[in-house]
Amino acid sequence: MAAPGLERRGDPTIGIERRPAPPDRTKALAENQIAALWRLDVGLREKTFWKLHYESAARADKVLCLSVEGRPLPPGQTGRITAKGGATEWIPWQSGTAQLLPRLIARRTRGPLFLTDRKAPAGTSTLDVCPETSRARLSYRRAEEIFEENTRLLANPLASSEDIEGLDGFTLHRIRHSALTHDAEDGTSTPMLLARSLERYARPGVDSVARHVAERDPAARRRT
Repeated sequence: MAAPGLERRGDPTIGIERRPAPPDRTKALAENQIAALWRLDVGLREKTFWKLHYESAARADKVLCLSVEGRPLPPGQTGRITAKGGATEWIPWQSGTAQLLPRLIARRTRGPLFLTDRKAPAGTSTLDVCPETSRARLSYRRAEEIFEENTRLLANPLASSEDIEGLDGFTLHRIRHSALTHDAEDGTSTPMLLARSLERYARPGVDSVARHVAERDPAARRRT
């Protein structure tokens, strides 16, 4: 019997709007989500950065350290960076990135590979300024903001464009995590995965990692 003053009227949740569960931002993106990422209407800089980040599985901050003079001429598909302590590290990529790089670089011969849209503020380190355009190296923080903003609808497929301001997109870490996950699902050995994720702190060496990335290039697979 209902308590005095109370009246049962069926399910008390009827009429209450159910808010969609927030997307899981820790797991790897599915391959169809990665494919959708490449179809987003974004600028050449973002297309190249995201593609290189995924194909190399390198950390985003290291990808942003690449400079034009550190990129070998074709057919090389490996870029050199100077890590902390002065150590040289190599970032391999595949044909998707290789097709985009010439358009991004254009006629530049020096300076950071990925640049901001504006001129560098006074006091910016010369290593982070393009001497030909006076624009600064793209920062991780800005690259993260751009990626998050452009992936909000992709991360929330049931939402509409009217809700975009209240949504959260993907993080850059998801690209790298996805690349390594897809590599593992494709049968890549644990030592090679460690070499790709931990770079110089693991074996196999640089040449083996570059060869592995080249062998997994979708374009190379279509030729065989």
